[in-house]
Amino acid sequence: MTQGPADTASAHPLPSPKERRRLRKAKSLSEEQVATVVGVTRATVRSWETGRTTPRGRKREAYARLINGSRPSPQATPPSARTKPAAANTRPKAAAKRAARPAAPTTIARLSKPVTSKKPPAPTPVEATGSTAMAPTEPGTTPDPPGPSATPGPAPASNGVSATPEPAPGAEAEAPAEAFDALYGHCAAAIFRQTFLLTGRRSLSRESVARAFALAWERWPEVAVDRDPVGWVRAAAYEYAISPWHRLRRTHRRPDPPPAEPGPRALLDALLALPPSYRATLLLYDGVGLDLPETAAETEASTPAAAGRLMNARAAVAERLPELAEPSSPAEQSALLNERLGALALAQPSDSLPSPVTVRTDSERKAQLWTRAAISFTVLIIGLTLFTLGTAPTRYETPESPAQQVGGVPPRGGPQKLTPQDLKLRKNLHGELVQGPARLVPGAG
Repeated sequence: MTQGPADTASAHPLPSPKERRRLRKAKSLSEEQVATVVGVTRATVRSWETGRTTPRGRKREAYARLINGSRPSPQATPPSARTKPAAANTRPKAAAKRAARPAAPTTIARLSKPVTSKKPPAPTPVEATGSTAMAPTEPGTTPDPPGPSATPGPAPASNGVSATPEPAPGAEAEAPAEAFDALYGHCAAAIFRQTFLLTGRRSLSRESVARAFALAWERWPEVAVDRDPVGWVRAAAYEYAISPWHRLRRTHRRPDPPPAEPGPRALLDALLALPPSYRATLLLYDGVGLDLPETAAETEASTPAAAGRLMNARAAVAERLPELAEPSSPAEQSALLNERLGALALAQPSDSLPSPVTVRTDSERKAQLWTRAAISFTVLIIGLTLFTLGTAPTRYETPESPAQQVGGVPPRGGPQKLTPQDLKLRKNLHGELVQGPARLVPGAG
C-alpha cells in the first residue's frame, strides 16, 4: 500500500522554514551538502528554508532525517565539502561556516548566485561555448532535478551572461573595502553586459553598474550579510537600468548603434522590443541561469506570473528570430537562447567601467555632500525659527486706519472778516465804555 502525501507528512513532520535553516546551521551543514545528500539542487533547499515549497515523498523523509537526526555519512558528502569536524565551542562561527563551505573552483567562474541548473545536457555548440542550459518548469511547482550526470556544472567564464566568479572562501573575514573590491571585480563586468542587453545603451549600463555598487557601498553592512550579495547588486542595477524616467534624459533617448552582424543585431532588437519585465525575466532565466522561483523573486512577481512572462517573451523573440523556433523542446530553445545571449554579451567590452576605488570614493563623497546639505538645511531652519521668535510681536496692536477725505461736509472756517462799519462800531465801543448798570439802560429816544 502506497502512502499518500498526508500520510508521508504525518510520518515525517518538519519544523517551520526558519527552524529548518537554524537546524542546518547548528549542524554546520551547507546548502550544497544538504542538496547532495537529499538528491536535489541547492535552489530547492533554499526554497524549502524560505517556505516557498515543501519537500514530499522520499525527499521529505531524507530531509527530515537529515535535519532532525545525525549528520550525513562521509560517503554521501562530496570530496570538496568534506572537512574535519571541529571541537565544540572551540572555533568561531565564521570559521565553522568556512569549513563547511565547499571549496571554490579555481578554473570555473560564475556570474551571480550559485546557478542550480535544471536543464538537460546542451547540444554540442552550446557545450563548446561553455553556456549553461536549463529547462523551464511548470508554473507554481518545483520539479525534481535531473540526476548528477544530467546536471551541467557551473558555467565557464567564456559566457559573459551566465559566468561570474564566486567570491573566495573567507571573504567575510576581510576588511569591508577589500570585500567590496573583490565583489566588484567578480561581477561588475557581467552585470554591465546584462544591463546592456536590458537597455541597449552602454553609457546607461555603466551608470547603472556604478550606481548599484555605490548604493551597495552605502549599505555595505546590509549587503555584506546578505545571502546573495551579487543578486542584491544585480537587482539594484536592473531597477535603475529599466527605469522609465531615463526616457526624459536627452543622452538616453536613443540606443547606441546596433552590432554590425545581422544575427546579434536582430537578437538585440527583439530583446528591446519586449516590455521591461519580460526582458528581465528572459535574461535572468535563460541568460543568467536562475530557476523559476528565484527569477520570480528577483522580478517581484509570483511564480505563475514569471512563467507566463517567460513563455510570452520566448514566443515574441521566436517570431523575430525563426531559428529560435526550430528546437523541438523548451530545453533546447533555452540552451540556444543562452548561447546567443552569451555571445551578444561578450561582444560588449567592459574595460570602460570605473575602478572599485573610484566607486567607493564617489559614494563616500556624495554621502558627505548630502550629510552637509542636510546639516546646513537644518541649521538654516533653526536660525529662521529663532529669528522669527525674536522679532515677532508679543501682543496684538490695532493698526491705525489711514486718513480719508469725506465728501459733503463744508470746510472748517473761522470768524468772518469785519467790514468798515463793524470796525467803526468796535472803535466806538472801546472808546465809550459805560461803567455800571447804566450800560444796560437804553438811552432815551
